[in-house]
Amino acid sequence: MSRLDKFSETVTRQVARATSRRSLLTLIGGAITGAATLPVLPVARAQTHGGGHGGGSGDHIAPQTTGNPQDPGDQTQCDYWRYCAIDGFLCSCCGGTASTCPPGTEMSPITWIGTCQNPADNRAYIISYNDCCGKSSCGRCLCNRNERDRPMVRPQANNDINWCLGTSSAIYNCSTAVILGVALEQK
Repeated sequence: MSRLDKFSETVTRQVARATSRRSLLTLIGGAITGAATLPVLPVARAQTHGGGHGGGSGDHIAPQTTGNPQDPGDQTQCDYWRYCAIDGFLCSCCGGTASTCPPGTEMSPITWIGTCQNPADNRAYIISYNDCCGKSSCGRCLCNRNERDRPMVRPQANNDINWCLGTSSAIYNCSTAVILGVALEQK
């Protein structure tokens, strides 16, 4: 028998002599309960959630505005009015804008749509959410807003699908929010 086998047998026999089954189960149960409480302890997280930006490792993204008073807001923030039904990384934080893909990526022709209220004129606009594809995920400014999201039975209004179908690469990078037009008034 090897030394390791003899050592483990000796330790096991000593533990068996010194403890009862009940006390061993109590010890194991306490260890499991203690391990389960570790995730709830206060810990400084590496990722911050302030302002809709992901990645808090010193990444500061300069605010982006269109300069048009009819298109108010910061395109790098999750609360920008066009992002009411977006789910993904904002292209405005990844080298593109709210309506253009970053260089080296391709805009998917297949989209999901949403209707968002513009605070400048209080009108509803139809927004096409296009994924930009071809490079690995940007990883900056994750935004997940599910206003008026529909179940998978209506995929054209669901934002939980990888929409990089119809492009040369199915690798997702970021998402855009392109204004298609003014929504019709409901009566």
